[in-house]
Amino acid sequence: MAMEVEETEGKTVLCLLTDPDGTPLGSSVYLPQNTEPQHLQQIVNQLLKNEERLPYAFYIQDQELLESLGKYAEKKKISVEKVLNIVYQPQAVFRIRPVHRCSATIAGHTEAVLSVAFSPDGQHLASGSGDTTVRLWDLNTQTPLHTCTGHKNWVLSIAWSPDGKHLVSGSKSGELQCWDPLTGNPSGNPLIGHKKWITGISWEPVHLSSPCRRFVSASKDGDARIWDVTLRKSVICLSGHTLAVTCVKWGGDGVIYTGSQDCTIKVWETTQGKLIRELKGHGHWVNSLTLSTEYVLRTGAFDHTCKQYSSPEEMKKAALERYNKMKGNAPERLVSGSDDFTMFLWEPFVSKQPKTRMTGHQQLVNHVCFSPDGQWIASASFDRSVKLWNGTTGKFVAAFRGHVGPVYQISWSADSRLLVSGSKDSTLKVWDIRARALKQDLPGHADEVFAVDWSPDGGKVASGGKDRVLKLWMG
Repeated sequence: MAMEVEETEGKTVLCLLTDPDGTPLGSSVYLPQNTEPQHLQQIVNQLLKNEERLPYAFYIQDQELLESLGKYAEKKKISVEKVLNIVYQPQAVFRIRPVHRCSATIAGHTEAVLSVAFSPDGQHLASGSGDTTVRLWDLNTQTPLHTCTGHKNWVLSIAWSPDGKHLVSGSKSGELQCWDPLTGNPSGNPLIGHKKWITGISWEPVHLSSPCRRFVSASKDGDARIWDVTLRKSVICLSGHTLAVTCVKWGGDGVIYTGSQDCTIKVWETTQGKLIRELKGHGHWVNSLTLSTEYVLRTGAFDHTCKQYSSPEEMKKAALERYNKMKGNAPERLVSGSDDFTMFLWEPFVSKQPKTRMTGHQQLVNHVCFSPDGQWIASASFDRSVKLWNGTTGKFVAAFRGHVGPVYQISWSADSRLLVSGSKDSTLKVWDIRARALKQDLPGHADEVFAVDWSPDGGKVASGGKDRVLKLWMG
C-alpha cells in the first residue's frame, strides 16, 4: 500500500493502525503530515467496512492524538522516518451528560448507607444499610418506595440479577435474602449457610442462563457459596481459601473468581464447584476484583436504548450478542487490587502468571473497576487518589487528585467517558477521562461517602454514606 515516496518526501508519516490488543489493521501506510483524527476516523471506518460510521479515538504511546500527525511528531520530537504506531479505540456512539447537581436528598435509613445499586435497566434503585433494612426508591418521584425488613444485622452487600427480576442482600450475620423488587417482599425464607458476614454477591450472567436463578456469595468465613433462588438453597460450596473471601465475580465464560485475605485469587467451575486454577502474586489481602466484561454482565440485555424484552429467551439472545460484541476476540481480563498497594492484570484463561503488575498507589487499593468498554481500569485508594490505567496493557495513564480523604468507591458512566468517586472526605467527584481532569466537584453529604453508583441508562448517580441519606445527582 506504500505510495510513491519520492514526490511526497518529508510530507508524509509512515503509520501502522492497530486495535487496542495490538492487531494491525492492514499494513503500514504513508499518510500526509496534515492528517488529523477526523481523517483517521474515515480511514478506520473504510478499512473495517463499517456500514454505519463509528466514532474512534486515536492514541500514540497512550497519549490521545488531538492534532495533525505532523504537529504531533514535531511536539513530541518523533522521527517521521520511523513507523508511527497509532492505536484506534472505538468510542460509545451515545454520550452521557456529566452530573452536576443534587436533585434529591432522601431520608429513610436510620443508620449509615453501606451500598447503593441501580437495577440493570436503570429504572430502579436499591440501598443497603446498617439499620438492617434494604430500601427500594422511586426514581420518578424521588421518594422511598419499599422498606425490606427481615435482616437482623447490618446489610453489607446487595446485587440485582441481570434480568432485573431479583434483588439479593447479604448481612453481617451471614444470611442472605432474596427480594421481589416490585413489591419489596421477601421471596422465601432467608438463605442460611454462611457462618460469618457476607462480603460480596455476584449473579450468573443472563447470557448463560435465563431467567436468572443462580448467584454466588462470598463470606468472611472463607467460603463462597452458589445459591439457586428457585430451589431456595445453597447448591455448591466453594471451599479452599484459608482466610476470609473478600470479593467475588461470576465471569462471562461461566467461571467464578474469588479474592481472599489469604492473598490468592481462585478460579472455580460452576457445575461441581471444582477449583480450576489459583492466581498468586499479591503480598497482602486481595480487596477487589473487576472483569473487562463486567458492565455487560451486570446489564445483560439492557443498553442505553432502554429496550424491554418479552421473554427470557429473547433476553438471553440479546445479552449474548452484547457480551460477544464487547468481548471481541480477546480473552476476558481480570484485575485485582490489594492491601499491598498494587494491582495485577490477569488473563486467567491464558496463564496463571499475571500479565502485568500495576504499581503507583501509596496506600491500599480499595476498589478497582473496568470501564464499560473495557478500555480503561480505574482504581480507588486510601492514598486519596483515583488512578487510570490502560485496560489492555495495564500501563499507568493518569492520576486524579482532589480528594482529601481515602477514596472508597468508583463508578463509570455507560459511555466510558466519565468516572465518579466517593470519599471519606464527604464529597463525590466526577472525572473527565479524555481531559484527564476533574469535571465536577459534588459536595453535599455531611459525612463519609461509602457507596456510589452511576445508573446504566446514564441519567443519574446515587450515593450514600455515614449521614444516612441517599442522594441522587442529575445532569
